[in-house]
Formats: sequence, structure tokens, C-alpha cells
Amino acid sequence: MPNRLAHETSPYLLQHADNPVDWWPWSTTAFEEARRRGVSASASATATGSSS
Repeated sequence: MPNRLAHETSPYLLQHADNPVDWWPWSTTAFEEARRRGVSASASATATGSSS
């Protein structure tokens, strides 16, 4: 069952779209929801690419 990442365009995010985790893409809405629920939000930053 896809999560909220299923509609993202980033290849990195899309590879996690079928994880059984309630992932949210980085957005104001995600932080507002965390605040509303009284839970913490964490961010993961990953850079991929090649260097020549």
C-alpha cells in the first residue's frame, strides 16, 4: 500500500513509496500535522549523484 511519497517526483522518495511507514514529504502540512498530534518530526537529508 503506497504512502504519501507515492506522488513525489524524487527517485529517492519514490523508492520508499511502498514502505509500511507513515512517511510525509517535507512540507508545512507535515509539520502542522506533527504539531497537531503532539509528536516530533524528523527529517532525513540525502544527496545522491556522481562526481567525475
